[in-house]
Amino acid sequence: MNTRTTDLEILGPVDPDLRQPQRLPLFLAGVQAGFPSPADDFIDKRLDLNEHLIQHPAATFFVRAVGESMLGAGIHDGDLLIVDRAVEAQSGKVVIASVNGELTVKRLERKGQRLLLVPANPDYPPLDVSDAMHSGEGFEIWGVVTCVIHKV
Repeated sequence: MNTRTTDLEILGPVDPDLRQPQRLPLFLAGVQAGFPSPADDFIDKRLDLNEHLIQHPAATFFVRAVGESMLGAGIHDGDLLIVDRAVEAQSGKVVIASVNGELTVKRLERKGQRLLLVPANPDYPPLDVSDAMHSGEGFEIWGVVTCVIHKV
């Protein structure tokens, strides 16, 4: 069993002053995941992914996931995570946390009085951060993961 915390590569904050709209074509017609259907031959509108993926630009940053502890949540090694510091970290949310100076991505779970960082891979154990949370030492939530971007 691997007990190593998932590493994260911090890519940087979203700077709202430098953000240039990149409007890409958006076809509003659905794409069949089963049998093929005829596609519409027109663009319905243009989509800026910044507007779609980032709610709070001043509070948002990107990190790259490293490791396999969150595979069950659809987060793979090398995925780009969009993290929003303005979103409240509640039980059940996937968060970026600092545990004893190391960053990790895990699901936040409250079990009675205990606070856990739970991986989405049975090969990794949950991290109980209750004592560190109450003492104010060694634990801090950096933000909530709002989107995962990975190649297929």
